[in-house]
Amino acid sequence: MVNIVATAETLYQSIMKEVSRVVVGKQALKEAMIIALVAGGHILIEGPPGSAKTTLANSFARVIGGTFKRIQMTPDMMPADITGFYLYSTNGHSSFQPGPIFANIVLADELNRTTPRTQAALLEAMQDYQVTVERTTYPLEKPFMVIATQVGTGAEGTYALTDVQIDRFLLRVLSEYPSPDEEQNVLSNIDNIEEPDLKVVTSIEEIRTIQKAVKNIHVAPELTAYIVEIINTLRRDPDVQAGPSTRAGIALYKCARVQAIFDGRDYVIPDDIKHLAFMALEHRIRVKPEAEMDEVTPRMILERTLEKVPVPAING
Repeated sequence: MVNIVATAETLYQSIMKEVSRVVVGKQALKEAMIIALVAGGHILIEGPPGSAKTTLANSFARVIGGTFKRIQMTPDMMPADITGFYLYSTNGHSSFQPGPIFANIVLADELNRTTPRTQAALLEAMQDYQVTVERTTYPLEKPFMVIATQVGTGAEGTYALTDVQIDRFLLRVLSEYPSPDEEQNVLSNIDNIEEPDLKVVTSIEEIRTIQKAVKNIHVAPELTAYIVEIINTLRRDPDVQAGPSTRAGIALYKCARVQAIFDGRDYVIPDDIKHLAFMALEHRIRVKPEAEMDEVTPRMILERTLEKVPVPAING
C-alpha cells in the first residue's frame, strides 16, 4: 500500500505541474479534476466566458493520456449527436456510428446551451458507463469522465440543468477570473499558452490501478457517520427545499479517500471531508424561495451546517 500511495502522490504532482504550464492559478479547480478522475466521477465547471474553463479541461485531458472528445453544446443538437446512431444503407444493412461520448475524457462545453432532452443523453453514460441506442447497449471504456462547463444560469440561450442532471456530477467548481498578477502572467506568456507542448504524464492503466487502490483507503466508522450527519442536517435545515441525496454522501466518501491518498495517507481524516464538502454538496442544495428572497444561499447553509455538526476526534 505504501508504494501505491507514493505512486498516487507522484501522479497528482505530475498532472498539476504539467497543466499549470498552460493554466495559471486555479489550483482548487485542477485539484478537483484529478480527484474526480480517480474517484470515478464527473465534474461541472461554472464561470463566465473567458475564464479558462475549456482550456483547462482540454489541457487536463491531454496530459493524462487516453482518448478525448469535445462536444460543443448548441440548442439545435439532438441526443444522437452525443450517443451515436445507426446508419442504414439501401441494401438493408446497418452499422452503428459511435458518437463523441465514446472516449475516456469527454468535454461537454457549455452544457446548459443545449436542450434538456439532449442534456439527458449524458445521464446513462455518467451513471452506468454505457450507452443504449435502439435497444442495443454499448459499454464505455473506463476510466470515463465527463468534464462539463456551464455559462451563467439565466444567460441568453441557456437551459437550466435539471436536479437529476446536476446530481450526476461528483463535484462542482467555480472558475473565476484570474487575479491581476495571474492575468499579467497569462498575457506575458500567451504565445506558449496558446501553443503548448504538453506531455502525457500518466497512462490509462496507471489511473485504473490507483482507482482500485483507493478502495483500500481506510474510512473509520466515525467518519462515515460524520458524512451521514452532515447530509441529514442539511436536509433538516428550515431553509432547504431539497437536500442532498444519498449519491451526495457517496460522492463525499469517495472523494475523501482520494484526497487522503494524494496527501500520502492510507486513511481519511475529518479535514478531508470538510475540505471537499463545498465541491461535493453545494450544488445539490435547493433553497426555499422565501429564503432566497432573504439572500440565503446554499453556501451559507453548508457553512453553518459544518459549524453545527460535531467533528469526530479521530486520527485514522
